[in-house]
Amino acid sequence: MTWTIRPPRAEDQEALAEIYLSVRRETFVWVDPGKFHREDFAAHTNGETIFVCEHADGGVAGFLSLWPADDFIHMLYIRPEFQGCGAGTALLRALPEWPRHKYRLKCLVKNRRAKAFYLSHGFEVTGNGASPEGDYEELSFVPA
Repeated sequence: MTWTIRPPRAEDQEALAEIYLSVRRETFVWVDPGKFHREDFAAHTNGETIFVCEHADGGVAGFLSLWPADDFIHMLYIRPEFQGCGAGTALLRALPEWPRHKYRLKCLVKNRRAKAFYLSHGFEVTGNGASPEGDYEELSFVPA
């Protein structure tokens, strides 16, 4: 598939909020789904740089949010029908100076599929901790 990575537009906000809400509810099955709300997207990405992944028909397939001051990938969410099709890889490759720059993120331990994705893209486990959604591992991408 061919992906276009671009900044968000005002008209993307509803689609991005829906992706964030629905993927969280489908993936984090160990968390009460009532704890996730559509408004979370705007609150949780405030001040972050958003990269939108658009598929060939112009629809939004997913997004990545980055907290640039810490080179921290806060979120990477892909609609289920596009998972495993290269959208996440395209978003990583769109990061400034990828793959010559160090990035880090937190991945919930129970989210095995996401962890496998990041490990396959060169991230390594560099720490761990706990959050309201469960235990997580810090993963870091260190350029070769």
